Amino acid sequence: MVFGSLKKMFSRDKEPVELPMEEGADEEQPKDKIVVRIENLTGVNDVERIERLVKQGHILFLKIAQLQKRDLGQFKQTIQMLKRRSMQHSWDLVGIEEGYIVITPKFAKIAR
Repeated sequence: MVFGSLKKMFSRDKEPVELPMEEGADEEQPKDKIVVRIENLTGVNDVERIERLVKQGHILFLKIAQLQKRDLGQFKQTIQMLKRRSMQHSWDLVGIEEGYIVITPKFAKIAR
């Protein structure tokens, strides 16, 4: 008799129980992948293309050494245009020593 009641107690079919996810658990993982691109800056004509890429959420490393050596006047004009656009759209823009400029959209900030 004792064994019969113990057998019934352990032989019950138990349904699996799903536990609710903790709130905020998804916050650590980004919804979309962030794209980091390396692009050449060849002149003023590239500003529109760069603006479009940053608006799409890409982080850009722009190679500037070639333009800087080739035409310093056009280089300065292009950088001024990029600075104006970055201030207009709240992007972060910084030059780094290795001949690159880094541009990030609003959601990413560059630690200086």
